Amino acid sequence: MHKKFLLLLFLTGLNFVYSQGNYPTDYFIEPLEIPLILSGTFGELRTNHFHSGFDIKTQQKSGLNVIASGSGYVSRINVSRWGYGKALYITHPNGYTTVYGHLKKFSPEIEAYVKKKQYEKESFELRLYPKPGELEVVKGKTVALSGNSGSSGGPHLHYEIRDVKANILNPMLFGIDIPDHKKPTIQAAFAYPKNDSSQVNQSNRIVNLHLIRQNNGSLLANTIYAYGEIGIGINAFDRLDGAINRNGLYDIEMKVNGKVLYRFTADKFSFGESRYINTYIDYARYIDLNQRVQKCFIDLSSKKLNMYKLIVNKGIFDVKDSLDYKVEIIAKDFSGNVTNLTIPVKGKKDTIVLLQSINKTPYYFKADQANKITDSVVHVSFPKNVFYEDFYFDYSYIDGVAHLHNRSVPVHKYFKISFDISNYSTDEIKQMYIARKNKHGKLYYVGSRHKDGMMYTSTKTLGQYTLDSDKLSPKFFITISRPIKI
Repeated sequence: MHKKFLLLLFLTGLNFVYSQGNYPTDYFIEPLEIPLILSGTFGELRTNHFHSGFDIKTQQKSGLNVIASGSGYVSRINVSRWGYGKALYITHPNGYTTVYGHLKKFSPEIEAYVKKKQYEKESFELRLYPKPGELEVVKGKTVALSGNSGSSGGPHLHYEIRDVKANILNPMLFGIDIPDHKKPTIQAAFAYPKNDSSQVNQSNRIVNLHLIRQNNGSLLANTIYAYGEIGIGINAFDRLDGAINRNGLYDIEMKVNGKVLYRFTADKFSFGESRYINTYIDYARYIDLNQRVQKCFIDLSSKKLNMYKLIVNKGIFDVKDSLDYKVEIIAKDFSGNVTNLTIPVKGKKDTIVLLQSINKTPYYFKADQANKITDSVVHVSFPKNVFYEDFYFDYSYIDGVAHLHNRSVPVHKYFKISFDISNYSTDEIKQMYIARKNKHGKLYYVGSRHKDGMMYTSTKTLGQYTLDSDKLSPKFFITISRPIKI
């Protein structure tokens, strides 16, 4: 295919993508020559991000043929010890790009191209952007062998489809069929009083609802007695045919008295919004109990997710005294299997017995403003929009350890921690670094630098931080922990 002709096809494809509302369901073919069984689905809940494609099982081995889902050209090649490892990006004439990750090796032509660049740059790790026409591929032809490279827990193929704006799309929208005859599972449901005067069963705290499975497979919660503004969250997953993996849901809808107040659909998102998963779930519960509860309501900063398809009054409903309400949660997978949960609600303004406790500290942080903490040893600067909500920040510096609130509050982007090291010698400073202390007291190295008498680092995690060194003796204002091996 000539370069000019390929470029013409690509430009035509851009217009096609922008002008059509539906996705082509007969354009792409499956990237492996075996029946597709998934270990991970699109939009699945991961740590600090939504999963951006399919994780396809490769029969517990590497070396299966990975074939091009469509004709086009290789537009990007990554070789890394982390992330997707060896990864291939193919841009197609219709404007979409398919991504193939955790590869063992590339096809001979692509492998030769990569090795030449590695020798030229004298580096194993590469990020290459071949021009249209340099590395053309044909639909159905082998472009790589599957593997386990990068940050992978076992042999599999990571597969994505992206549009011209680099949005990641659910491959199921393109007709890639994954057999699924199993209904989603709703494990638990929770009611959230949303302000000081709201209550559920005389509690102003989160209430775990008791669910009863019905003969038809649906779920019925025990009647709750509530008053004021209430939100609902569920802990749920889906399973596909041929695998026991707990996968993500495709669609969640909530109705109150027949009116839809909330709908979430895992069809499309951008990398820039992926970290907002930490507002989509009950993040504190995830940190404390390792349970991901998907909230059927939003906070102010949460509305940036494209996967929110309908939000009325933030998904929060106002329960009036002496009135009855019927809340319905409909959990769906892409194949149309449905599990329904019904929550009867009776409006009852009662005495609140269990109050939500708020620890009011000297530091009240506004999410839309820059915030900082400064004392004689520790300096912490939080740019605006580091946090999703306003809250009281808990800080202390005790025995050489800076306590920065706790990990149950999500952080959206990097903030800076600095320690005063002006009382140490040059030789001592060479051995020093900042370490994060976990709840068991174990220290983890954090990449650190020093300048003008300060040791500093950037992080996205709250918690406990201290200074550590392989050879340093404690000084008067810092307790140095025993050395750790990294």
